[in-house]
Amino acid sequence: MAEKNNGKVVLAYSGGLDTSVIIPWLKENHGLEVHCVAGDVGQGEGELVGLEEKAAATGAASCKVVDLRRPFIEDCVFPCLRAMAVYEGRYLLGTSMARPILAKAQVDYAHEVGAAYVAHGCTGKGNDQVRFELGYQYLDPDLQVIAPWRTWEITSREDAIDYAEKRGIPIAATKAKIYSRDRNLWHISHEGGALEWPSNAPPADVWMLTVDPADAPDEAEVVTVGYRAGVPVSVNGEALPGDLLVAKLNEIGGRHGVGRVDITENRLVGMKSRGVYETPGGTIILEGLRTLRSVTMERDTFRMAEKLMLDYADIVYTGRWYHPLRRSLDAFFTEATKHVTGEVDVRLFKGSATAQATRTELSLYSEDLATFGKSATFDQADSKGFVRLYGLPGAVAAARSKAAGEDLSA
Repeated sequence: MAEKNNGKVVLAYSGGLDTSVIIPWLKENHGLEVHCVAGDVGQGEGELVGLEEKAAATGAASCKVVDLRRPFIEDCVFPCLRAMAVYEGRYLLGTSMARPILAKAQVDYAHEVGAAYVAHGCTGKGNDQVRFELGYQYLDPDLQVIAPWRTWEITSREDAIDYAEKRGIPIAATKAKIYSRDRNLWHISHEGGALEWPSNAPPADVWMLTVDPADAPDEAEVVTVGYRAGVPVSVNGEALPGDLLVAKLNEIGGRHGVGRVDITENRLVGMKSRGVYETPGGTIILEGLRTLRSVTMERDTFRMAEKLMLDYADIVYTGRWYHPLRRSLDAFFTEATKHVTGEVDVRLFKGSATAQATRTELSLYSEDLATFGKSATFDQADSKGFVRLYGLPGAVAAARSKAAGEDLSA
C-alpha cells in the first residue's frame, strides 16, 4: 500500500455525464490530482472502450479499468440467489449487488496510488451514495469522501450538460433524451426523463436488452437451467462459469421479451422512485430456482428462508453488504440450499418465463405419499387424531367464546 497523499483522489468513474464533469470540478474546486477507476461488471464494450483516453482528455492523472465480471456474478449475485433475494417483490437488485465490489475496487486503487480521498457521482437523493460510502467505511474508514452532488452548484442533469459543453467534455446524454442508466451483466436500469412520471408508459426507446413481448417469436422456447447447491451452473446441459452463464441467458431471454419490470420503489432516503428494469437472464434463473427449491427444501427451512429473504434483500438494497449480519445470513442460506441441486425446464414465450419440469435426485416429493390412490406408507386413518389435535387450541378458544355469548360467525 502506497503512503496516502492528501493531494490525490480516486473517483469511481463510468465515463458518463456525472463522472465526466466531476474530474474537472475536483481539480478546479479542490485542487486534487484525480485518478479514476472503472469496474467492468458487464456494462458492455461501448461504455469501456477508450475510457482511459477519455478520462485523460478530461484531466485525469490516471484511469484503471478492472475486470470484475466473474467475481461480480459469483461473489455478489450468487449469494443473493441462494437467498432468492428480491426487493419489494419485484426488483432483482441488479444495481445494489454491484456497488460493493465497485467500492472495493475503488478502495484498492486508492491504496495503490496512495490517495487520501475517494469520490463518487451519486446524487444526494439516491441509494448509491449509501452503498458506496458504507463500503468505504467498512474497507478503509480513514479515507475521506467527496460527494460533489451534495455540495456543488450543479442542481440538475441539464446543468451538468451545460457544464460539460462549456468545457468541451464529450458526453452521450442530451437534454432531449435524458435517461439515467446503469448496466451490468445482471440487468440494466432506466430512470429519469419521461420515466419520472408513473403515469407515463415507458417509451419504446427505453428498452435495450429485451424485445417488445408482442414482437417476440410466436414459438415458445424451453431452456434448461442446471443448479448446484442453490446457484446455476449450466444452460441446456453446458457447464458455464457464472458470467458466461448469465450472459447466455440474457441473450436467450432478451429475444423473448423476458424480464421487464416497471416499479415505483421505496428508496432508502425516504422517497418513492420510478424505475424500469430489464433482467432477462436473472428472471429465468429465479423462476427455475424457485421451483427447484419447492421440491428439495423441507417445509420449515423453506419457510424460514422465505422470511429471512426479506431481511437479506433489505440489507443488500441499503448498502450493508459488508455488515456482519449479511455474512451470518449467508451461512444460513448456504446450509439451507445445500440440497437445491438439479435441472429445471423453463418455458419462454412472449415476455413470460414459466418453469414446467424439474429433475433432481434430491427431491423430497414422494409419489407414494402424495397419490390419491392407495399408499403403502400413509394410513389415512391416522389423520383423524392429527386433525383433532391440530385444531385443539382453536376449539378451546371457540368454547370460551360460545359460553360468553359471542358471535362465532363474525
